Amino acid sequence: MNVKTVADQLCDPQAGLASPSLPAAPLIEYSRLPDFVALAKPRVMMLAVFTALVGLISAPVRPEPLVAFMAVLAIAAGAASAGALNMWYDADIDAVMTRTAMRPIPRGTVSRSEALLFGLMLAVAAVAGLALATNVTAAALLAGAILFYVVVYTAWLKRFTRQNIVIGGAAGALPPVIGWAAATGDIGPQPLILFLIIFLWTPPHFWALALNRCDDYARAGVPMLPVVVGRAATIRQILVYSALLAGASILPWVLGFAGPIYGAITAVCGALFLGLAFQLSRSSESDRRAAHRLFVFSIFYLFVLFAALMIDRGGGSSPFMRSAHGMRVDARFGVVTLVTRSLIDVRVREV
Repeated sequence: MNVKTVADQLCDPQAGLASPSLPAAPLIEYSRLPDFVALAKPRVMMLAVFTALVGLISAPVRPEPLVAFMAVLAIAAGAASAGALNMWYDADIDAVMTRTAMRPIPRGTVSRSEALLFGLMLAVAAVAGLALATNVTAAALLAGAILFYVVVYTAWLKRFTRQNIVIGGAAGALPPVIGWAAATGDIGPQPLILFLIIFLWTPPHFWALALNRCDDYARAGVPMLPVVVGRAATIRQILVYSALLAGASILPWVLGFAGPIYGAITAVCGALFLGLAFQLSRSSESDRRAAHRLFVFSIFYLFVLFAALMIDRGGGSSPFMRSAHGMRVDARFGVVTLVTRSLIDVRVREV
């Protein structure tokens, strides 16, 4: 039974509503629950939730635990709605591309109308929930992020310009700003620095993936940079953005927003990122491993940077995490390691 079947029953006077002894039919059958979870792009959602959590933790205002939990839950629902609406609109592309052909809509386990309804319900619940739990500023930012990702990136940029990832990356860079706003009710320079880091991280991350999926994108008619300008020009752009990313990543330490732990980790990870980008520039066209290594390391890079910031801020400069020491710091490292490994294993199939 699907959403349409339930709607038909509600309109049919002879349906189960006339028999109070019959249980109400669920909107989503339990057997199809994994398909609706897949619509939400859970691993991509993890990245948004984690960076939003760092933004919330880094804020100078300490929210109540319940408020913080509700804020993270609403941001997770917002990210899930963006993923579902993306799959709804991109169903035609997903059916053509090898890496996305097994998504729920191309497989026929979820209809496009169901995906649309699911995404819209999540979006409304997420924005309304964040507004009620925190403030209008955070809710407006969340609504803007969803709209930008679905309307500007998915429906427009992705299909019409080679700069799709560059401009569209703004949506994925907003979660730490939303987390900060949820705690403070405003936007400061610190979350904008985190926004800049994710914004500059997005192009080399996705282009490294696209280099090995060029035929897939070309067959679907998606003008990703490697499809339009070729491998050599794409790698030059990866080098440029990698250098800009390394410079931007050190800004929290330079501006006093983060301490020496973050500064040291960022310097090492930035050097490794640049090294892998230069290694890619020296690799042959038949060598797919160099691009894959950079793609995998880029996921690790972002998580380690934000984990270092969370731990550094938790060392005493943030009231929200002032008591976090010892075992709790080790636990965060363990969680980050687990999440990073999970993302590396499957993110290539979800982005």
